[in-house]
Amino acid sequence: MDLSNLKAPSSNKKPGKRVGRGEGSGKGQESGRGMNGQKSRSGYSRRPWFEGGQMPLQRRIPKFGFKNPNRVEFRPINVSTIAEYIEAGKLTDSITVAQLVDAGLAHKNDKVKLLGRGELEQKFEIEVHAASGSAIEKVEKAGGTVTIAK
Repeated sequence: MDLSNLKAPSSNKKPGKRVGRGEGSGKGQESGRGMNGQKSRSGYSRRPWFEGGQMPLQRRIPKFGFKNPNRVEFRPINVSTIAEYIEAGKLTDSITVAQLVDAGLAHKNDKVKLLGRGELEQKFEIEVHAASGSAIEKVEKAGGTVTIAK
């Protein structure tokens, strides 16, 4: 015996109730739709979020916040990450945004921001779209330069 041999039990084969076929059918007169009103008419379909005239949930909940359409998103890259990539040989001592994209640290259209987490021993020159004060300080302390690209 397997799943292909199984049959539904006879109690499962009961036909559905036929509505609108007279009083003797058990669903006569209003065909199980109650009395008059919008829900008794043919073609009626309620929106899933309709709450019967009650103030709907999406209008009861307070709205707050603001999405700035002009916000500029930056891809953050820490000084420690740059140092690791230089040690691994994936980046050279003079770094541009295109080289960061090739190394997999950013995507093609990303704006890159250099952040100052981590320690730094080697010096390098880097070109990024933005940099934090601590990152600039650490790079210059190690003898390198940070250039802001347009």
